[in-house]
Amino acid sequence: MTTSPRAAFRAWRRGRPFAGSVLTSLAGVEMFFSGQLDVGKIHVQVGIEGLQATIIPLLVLLGILAATMPVHRVFYGVIALSVSVYSLIGVNLGGFFIGMLLGAIGGVLTVVWLPKPVAPLQPGADSVVAGDDADHPSAESRPLVRRRR
Repeated sequence: MTTSPRAAFRAWRRGRPFAGSVLTSLAGVEMFFSGQLDVGKIHVQVGIEGLQATIIPLLVLLGILAATMPVHRVFYGVIALSVSVYSLIGVNLGGFFIGMLLGAIGGVLTVVWLPKPVAPLQPGADSVVAGDDADHPSAESRPLVRRRR
């Protein structure tokens, strides 16, 4: 049975905080373009000059890491949220508020995302879901640690 690439991507995407990671990465890209803004002969730069060089790659990296390692999603989301709020002073008012809002929403979505629970098997199924073997007829109550006599 062959699955299409679209179905495989959909299955991969459902197991990860995909929306939050995309919004976080987009926030970094938007801040990059807002930091490179020239209006006529005026170069727009607000905040510490070197902060922009650390915030933008960090947001893009946090978005990619949240998508590839969903186990650490809370850590990546909290860091993305704090960096996005801090970009308000560091990167042209947080990318003119758009990048800051994208990063904050992406960070929150990454933190609150939970994987879908595994559906329990129907009665009469051949196998047992991990962690649900207490109801299985072959499960015996035995101690976790074997005692020596």
